[in-house]
Amino acid sequence: MTTPGDRLTTLEIRAAEQEKTIDELSAQIVEQWKEIERLQKTLEALATRFLALEEQTAPEAPATRPPHW
Repeated sequence: MTTPGDRLTTLEIRAAEQEKTIDELSAQIVEQWKEIERLQKTLEALATRFLALEEQTAPEAPATRPPHW
């Protein structure tokens, strides 16, 4: 049979373990958010670069009427 003191100790241990888990998860979320921001900046830079290259290499299409006119 467990005593009230044992139950209290068990609850305190569980609360401490849960607090540690929450802190670890919070730290992981912060790291993932930093990675997401870094990837977004990289994606934006690559998209800008791609569009600039596309503009340089794309030939000017003459404005002509389609063949069915």
